[in-house]
Amino acid sequence: MPWVRLHGTKDYLDMAQLLERFPKLHQTINLVPSLLVQLQDYIDGQAFDPYLELLLKPVERFSAQQVRFAVERSFDACHRTMVFPHPRYAALLEQREKRGVDWCVHHWTAADIGDVLAWFNLTWIDPLFRETDPEIAALFAQGQGFSLGDRQRIYAKQRHILAQIAPTHRQLRDRGQLELTTTPYTHPILPLLVDTQCARVAVPDLLLPGHRFQWESDLDLHLTKAKQIYARYFGGEPQGLWPSEQSVSPAMLPYLSRHGFRWLCSDEGVLGWSLGHYFRRDDHGRSDAPHLLYQPYRLETTAGNLAIVFRDRYLSDAIGFTYSNLPPGQAVTDFVERLQGIHADWQAEDRDRPWLVTVALDGENCWEYYANDGKDFLELLYGTLSDLDWLQTVTVSEFLQAFPPTEKIPPHQLHSGSWIDANFTTWIGDPIKNRAWELLAEARQCLARHPEATQDNNPEVWEHLLAAEGSDWFWWFGAGHSSEHDAVFDRLFREHLQGIYQALNETVPQSLWYPLDGGSSQDRRPEHPIQPPLTAWQPQHVGRGGLSLGGRTTGHHAAGHPGSAVVLRMRSPAGVPPG
Repeated sequence: MPWVRLHGTKDYLDMAQLLERFPKLHQTINLVPSLLVQLQDYIDGQAFDPYLELLLKPVERFSAQQVRFAVERSFDACHRTMVFPHPRYAALLEQREKRGVDWCVHHWTAADIGDVLAWFNLTWIDPLFRETDPEIAALFAQGQGFSLGDRQRIYAKQRHILAQIAPTHRQLRDRGQLELTTTPYTHPILPLLVDTQCARVAVPDLLLPGHRFQWESDLDLHLTKAKQIYARYFGGEPQGLWPSEQSVSPAMLPYLSRHGFRWLCSDEGVLGWSLGHYFRRDDHGRSDAPHLLYQPYRLETTAGNLAIVFRDRYLSDAIGFTYSNLPPGQAVTDFVERLQGIHADWQAEDRDRPWLVTVALDGENCWEYYANDGKDFLELLYGTLSDLDWLQTVTVSEFLQAFPPTEKIPPHQLHSGSWIDANFTTWIGDPIKNRAWELLAEARQCLARHPEATQDNNPEVWEHLLAAEGSDWFWWFGAGHSSEHDAVFDRLFREHLQGIYQALNETVPQSLWYPLDGGSSQDRRPEHPIQPPLTAWQPQHVGRGGLSLGGRTTGHHAAGHPGSAVVLRMRSPAGVPPG
């Protein structure tokens, strides 16, 4: 898949470079270790994906299948913000929508194919680089008639941007403007690696896999690899850990302490369950218990103490899902007014300690829905926050050093859950997700029967295991999320499990040669636009005059963002309050 390369050119460098323009602004940004490894593969010219292979190949040498792939997949972007603003790109999309894929496959010229490939890759380059790089600006201005040489230059620019990501973050960290955190190596759900039974803490009657997965020792592997990669790119050791999907449980805490982490983060829903308090908000989004939400907590473990902070879900989701629909000025005004409300609550409390408002969200997923990739919004937001005299943006470690936690959560009382609905049902509980866990458990047990296969003499088997333990496979399996790439994810997951057996010279189980759903999925791609009947809507009254409204927006995925007091960078949609 091309998303590491494309998000790398659109979302992973510009946020850091934009931050340099606002020296008063401090942020916390998280970069997943396995993401850094994949970026390096592209930088070194060792990684390729089907989209990239077409970009670098003469159109005249395309197979019929590759022509169809180019027609079908070269508009994989938000059309409103990434296709429509570019006339040639928009015209090709309009033609495909009116005439159909088959017509385009047979009638598009080599020039049409070359242009659509060029534009697909150009539109994933952040607008900031059009201002700072004249060659990129010239490619955008060219508009059409892209030659193979032009497309190769686009790829060269992509690699140049990717190569600056890690060094730029390190420079900002060394300058003191940025705190860099890490995540377990391949982004696994740590609580589920410790014991899949923990999923029943939040959902007691959840259907679980037939084979219980219980491999605490794998936490050490993921955390050790994360620290090694962090040291390779940034030097030193990270103070903070972004648990994958902000997933936490009591059993994982001693491992974090033993590895030297000082703090971690999770969601206000997890805090609510941990304290036994349901966080309610008024019509203006203000919390009923801000003094509970806007402070760090101490977690005492047998291996040492940790601090934990909890994100303001309302403010985080406003940036992640709401503000892309508003003009930048209106969005920034709304954000600052909500911070003013929190500040007023703090003043009313007459406290001698400041509050820490944690704004944390996916650092890449929302921006393609903003006009100009969010650049206008971020510039205005950063400038506004820099000028406020009643607010200071800080990294988490800066705040904790000045104001260590005074309240604690007994470790056994910490809720086991994630930032999605304060549970783990996104990754376990569905029959297909459970089947994946069972296959993983069987492969892990097979590896345990081979103590001679160490990380030194058989690194391949361990890489396959750690990759298979990543959370994203389970995200896409079964109900909840769906993609046209589901079959690819399924195959890649099973190939990693097959790799475990093959690296051990064991026979690959027959079950790993067939799709997890047995090929019985009823999902299929749409064949034509839907035509729903439109009728007058009538409000549904609930209880004492309440109005029932439904709906929830979710995003896709992997990293950092603007905030009031601190911004953390990572991935995934947020959930809803507990209860």
